[in-house]
Amino acid sequence: MKSELCLTHILPIRDALDIISGKWKIPILTALCIHKRRFKELHRDVPGITAKMLSKELKDLEINGLVKRTVYETMPVSVEYAVTEYGHTLNPIIFALRDWGLKHRVKILSEDKVEV
Repeated sequence: MKSELCLTHILPIRDALDIISGKWKIPILTALCIHKRRFKELHRDVPGITAKMLSKELKDLEINGLVKRTVYETMPVSVEYAVTEYGHTLNPIIFALRDWGLKHRVKILSEDKVEV
């Protein structure tokens, strides 16, 4: 019984982490959370990511319904990426991670000063 209960909590968390885990997905979603961007803008706004990795991660986010890719038939063709309404449901989680990360950084840095 306890094992089943534990599993019912672990599986959805694992599913969520499978979608947003990795080094780049949260930074990409964060860069897109305010407004849509073109590929080159995203590449510039997510420091350290390669164009190949950005392309791969955007495709994964699009497949999972978190990001929408819009192609404009202009000359030259332009493509914009935006967080979907469904993707915006992650905002509270991303903000909670940010808040926790800030607190954790302060805690770790203050502990380092005490140990010196």
